[in-house]
Amino acid sequence: MKHRLSFKTQLTVSPKAIWSWHAAPGAFERLCPYWESVVVRKRIASPHSLSDIAEGATVELDLYPLAPLSFPKLEWTIRHHGYIEGSKFEDQQLKGPFSYWNHQHIIHSDGTLEDTIDYELPFSPLSDILAKTFTEAKLRRLFKYRHRVTASDLQTQSNYKGKPMKILITGATGLVGKQLSAYLSTAGHSVYKLVRQKNLSASEIYWNPDTSEIDTAALEAAQIDAVIHLAGENIAAKRWTTKQKSLIAASRVNGTRLLATTLANLKTKPKTLVSASAIGFYGDRADELLSENSTAGGGNAACKFLAETCAAWEAATKAASDAGIRVVHARFGVILDPRGGALSKLLLPFQIGAGGIIGNGRQYMSWIAIDDVLGALYHCAITESLSGAVNIVAPNAVTNLEFTRVLGRVLHRPTIAPLPAFAARIILGEMADGLLLSSAHVSPNALSSSGYKFQYSELEPALRHLLGS
Repeated sequence: MKHRLSFKTQLTVSPKAIWSWHAAPGAFERLCPYWESVVVRKRIASPHSLSDIAEGATVELDLYPLAPLSFPKLEWTIRHHGYIEGSKFEDQQLKGPFSYWNHQHIIHSDGTLEDTIDYELPFSPLSDILAKTFTEAKLRRLFKYRHRVTASDLQTQSNYKGKPMKILITGATGLVGKQLSAYLSTAGHSVYKLVRQKNLSASEIYWNPDTSEIDTAALEAAQIDAVIHLAGENIAAKRWTTKQKSLIAASRVNGTRLLATTLANLKTKPKTLVSASAIGFYGDRADELLSENSTAGGGNAACKFLAETCAAWEAATKAASDAGIRVVHARFGVILDPRGGALSKLLLPFQIGAGGIIGNGRQYMSWIAIDDVLGALYHCAITESLSGAVNIVAPNAVTNLEFTRVLGRVLHRPTIAPLPAFAARIILGEMADGLLLSSAHVSPNALSSSGYKFQYSELEPALRHLLGS
């Protein structure tokens, strides 16, 4: 038996802007919920257009419904049809978990976005009794999220006027880089990527920071307007041995110096370099309220390592600033995204009821939702009044105790299994002192005073959005 669900949202931008957002590369990635594990295995372009939504365009997906587990894997292939420029497109399942699936996207002349799904479950009508309620709850959760993201992206992007830019990203395959590429594309900008592979597409430029190689001629030819530099060794990937700490520092400092020097020597220089840094710059500062004007910190060996690494990382951009390029040091706090970083590591123990405070729970966590990371980076790239240090954190930092209580409440789980400081050190070694047990109460003064509007300034709404609660 076929069923129909429909979802409507009145948006505050023009139908043309809504259509352009959906037709841009990256729209699909922006619409995939953070709590779902979806991998685009293959895209087959339409014979009529390069747009992902054009008539005949096909997408092959791998779905992992029990993520973070890598099994079972569901394959889903959809093909677009019913394309009417500016107002409608559809996607129909060719292969996948439903007996029938057709999804119609309609953009009405009054700015209403409407999604209508016609579907049939396998093994109907028995499955209608057993699984229809669950399926429709899951679909409502999905489309509530999709409409919220569409609305917030379009509203945020509409706040910035000006011609489309050519923006170069390093670290484009990382947690932030993937979403930033999609976000900037849907905002109408051309995204270029610095990559280590030599078999390149037209939008990819080769570099290898380990060997100090970079394709200067390709950079010159691209005439980039702004660069967002995110590349660097994952700080929490491995235990902090002397060798690993050296690798962490070198990957940030050497890569940044190579990039800054290269940009400074271009004939056509970008106007802006937004270079990643971190609030580790401030060290372990208890409950002291920290702004961009606060001095570098220290503390134990782990915190001193982070502070010194951040200071050297930022100093490595000097060639760019000396050449007249506006440089922003994006000091990231704890980025919340269930697909990676701190939140992804905490989810499983909290989901099974084994979550609790870390150490004494009094240390401050200066967090930021991934959506605001994207918006803040875009704001930094396009806001000419910003330069120097910019704290990429939400306005309301919380203690670890507060974070624990809120995450437990969002997941409907108890939080009675603490991780004592000594146990954290046994498990993680020196990293525990630098990332879990230190305290930095950081405020986003530069962002707020320059007009950035946070989508998620409070922790609980942010977690509910990210986890689909």
